[in-house]
Amino acid sequence: MPGILIVNKPASWTSFDVVKYVRGRCGEKRVGHAGTLDPAATGVLPLLLGSATRLTEYLVDTTKTYEATIQLGVVTDTYDADGEVLSRTDVSGITRQAIEAALEAFRGEIMQAPPAYSAIKRAGVPLYRMARRGEEVAPEPRPVFVDSLDIIEYNAPALRLRVTCGKGFYVRSLAHDLGAALGVGGSLSGLARTRVGSFRIEDAVDMDTLKAELGTGAWQRRVWAPDEVLLGWRAAILGDENATRLRNGLDAFVTPREGVDVSEGDLCRAYTPDGGFLAVIRALDRDRWRPEKVFLGS
Repeated sequence: MPGILIVNKPASWTSFDVVKYVRGRCGEKRVGHAGTLDPAATGVLPLLLGSATRLTEYLVDTTKTYEATIQLGVVTDTYDADGEVLSRTDVSGITRQAIEAALEAFRGEIMQAPPAYSAIKRAGVPLYRMARRGEEVAPEPRPVFVDSLDIIEYNAPALRLRVTCGKGFYVRSLAHDLGAALGVGGSLSGLARTRVGSFRIEDAVDMDTLKAELGTGAWQRRVWAPDEVLLGWRAAILGDENATRLRNGLDAFVTPREGVDVSEGDLCRAYTPDGGFLAVIRALDRDRWRPEKVFLGS
């Protein structure tokens, strides 16, 4: 049963724990997830089942929304509450106005250094393993995008933020870097992911409910169609000749409507006349499209 199952990951479970549990009980060997959450974090974890796993890269590339609680005045080596405390600073002089001013530097296209305690690999070794061995780890800053960043509540020393960001953004680094910008330090004390792409926390099933439904088969009614991942994209309905060409790995010839701009490399979802999700196709020019991934009848 290919599709997308949205789980509300509980604290203490790793993302792989959820994948492993569902894989062992749903009858589908191919189960993956889109976007790892730290064990202490909660919230939206999309699981991709069966052939839908081939769409993982597109879901990982979508924006995500988090609600984060930052403990100002506390610095840890892991940038969160699980790490060793390195310093404590009084934050009574930090005002909401000062925080608002500091947040401006963290919006839009920014450079961000990932935490040393992260799963990013160097020479095939995760950085967190190197850091735990006492090796010097200084990840290079890399470009990330922050679509929006707003204060939900500030009750010193606890600061709650809502952040919508792109791929590769670390909320732990935001907590650390914002604390440094305010001159008092900071670390992440709580994190909930409320959205991944078009999938919201309201769409997610909690693990207790899912456990029960996996035993009865009722979980299947929660599975979204694979192409839900792509619903923000343009779509093309193809005739039989073009559909056959795609199934055979050949280019399709599709002329967009007048006024629709198409650039080389643009992606599109393709359907058969009866509405079946057929393929992801990529533009070679305005009228010629190459199959990236074929699903129906492949």
